Amino acid sequence: VFQAVFNLLIPDHAADAFSPPRLGAAGPWDTLLERLLGGLARWDSEHFLFIAEHGYLLEHNCAFLPLFPLSLRLLAALLPLPLQPRSRLLLSAVLLNALLSALAAAALLGLGRAVLQNRRQAFLAALLFSVSPAGVFMAAAYSESAFACLAFGAMWQLEKGQGCLSGLLFSLAAGARANGLVNAGFFLYARAKRFAHQLQGGSAPLRTLPSLWKQVLSLASSAALVCAGIFLPFAVFQYYAYVRFCSPGTGLARSIPEPLLQLAREKGYRVAGRGGAEPPWCSQRFPVVYSYIQDAYWNVGFLRYFELRQIPNFLLALPVTLLGSWAAWTYISTNPRHCLTLGLERNKSKEKGKARDGFCGPAAFVYVVHSTALLVFGFCCMHVQVLTRFLGSSSPILYWFPAHLLQEHEPLLWSTGTDNSKSGKPLVGKSPSSCGKGTSDNPVVRLLLNWRLLTPLSKSILGFFLGYWLLGLILHCNFFPWT
Repeated sequence: VFQAVFNLLIPDHAADAFSPPRLGAAGPWDTLLERLLGGLARWDSEHFLFIAEHGYLLEHNCAFLPLFPLSLRLLAALLPLPLQPRSRLLLSAVLLNALLSALAAAALLGLGRAVLQNRRQAFLAALLFSVSPAGVFMAAAYSESAFACLAFGAMWQLEKGQGCLSGLLFSLAAGARANGLVNAGFFLYARAKRFAHQLQGGSAPLRTLPSLWKQVLSLASSAALVCAGIFLPFAVFQYYAYVRFCSPGTGLARSIPEPLLQLAREKGYRVAGRGGAEPPWCSQRFPVVYSYIQDAYWNVGFLRYFELRQIPNFLLALPVTLLGSWAAWTYISTNPRHCLTLGLERNKSKEKGKARDGFCGPAAFVYVVHSTALLVFGFCCMHVQVLTRFLGSSSPILYWFPAHLLQEHEPLLWSTGTDNSKSGKPLVGKSPSSCGKGTSDNPVVRLLLNWRLLTPLSKSILGFFLGYWLLGLILHCNFFPWT
């Protein structure tokens, strides 16, 4: 509703973005759908919708992995509506992402309960995900919702010991976004941690050298197998792109509509199936089209974005950069020994029933490392403004740490009654019947309804989440640059 209103009231910016021509005459239903949902088909959404409709015709489309476009194509085929193909795909994207973002919130809730061992903090984090600063990308025709759903679900299943299901979900996530390859680290760490704990437990079978080598080989083979499964979708897609763009002309271009060929000629896009000079990446020892596109089309590389004219984009990324850095520092300063031992030392306090829970608990270590690694890589090697949606769809830390801060420093969340300890007045949005029922009370709504009573830290956190959520809808949906 918000994006439809903003898209109606604010003229679209004339952005230099990929904008393929519409094929076929638009009917009245297509026009209506474009007015209602057109704001969710901006920027990279055009690539996903184009791929879902026409396939990988243009070389730079190969920067977008196939799981999400394939899902759109399948869902659109099930919608028997009098709409043009692109309109059906746009409607499919909105419906699919509405479902996937809700499932991602549910997966984050389950993961939070398993890792944090604090139900209130896990619930608060899932609510914050629902108003994520990357919220517009969870609703638009982007792959962020699909990736978050699969990645959080895979992490949750791994925490529950469901290795096979977790591996399958991680593999699918790697078919949605390239940074899903990094998630193989969760499997490797889980195997290494279990092996280290077995050694420290002093089990008799591991005391003999042959048994130890047998365990090491078993660990290495299982880890290699799982990593191969996670890398498989990405590798298969690179091979598909190689066959499509590096093989001699196959006559595929003859079936491409003339308006699309004209667009390619005007913009200098390389078209699949046409003869001519072989793309440079085809002659590489390991031809990877993804990294070539990032380099040649978007100038993505180490420190390439560090220019004076990019200062506004660094300012856009400043809140999430500070939040991620603060999260890492808080965890390291709270658990220095645990971090120095890489979390592989058996937790003796847990055996005594005194283990810390919540964000600073030992189980969150690997997630903090994952978040920090993505933050450093994104800050140094990517277009820095995308950090907000990059972390918002990949790392639970972006939601666990603010939930931790709110619980630790906001007095309104400490009270279990209806009175405000500061003024003695009843709190808005908190009824006596909801006391003690946990998730029956929505803490985010309660904080917003009592905005004047919040601490400056709470206002900053909620202001960042809701401010970016709203600004994203206003700017992104009208083709203005955003995160």
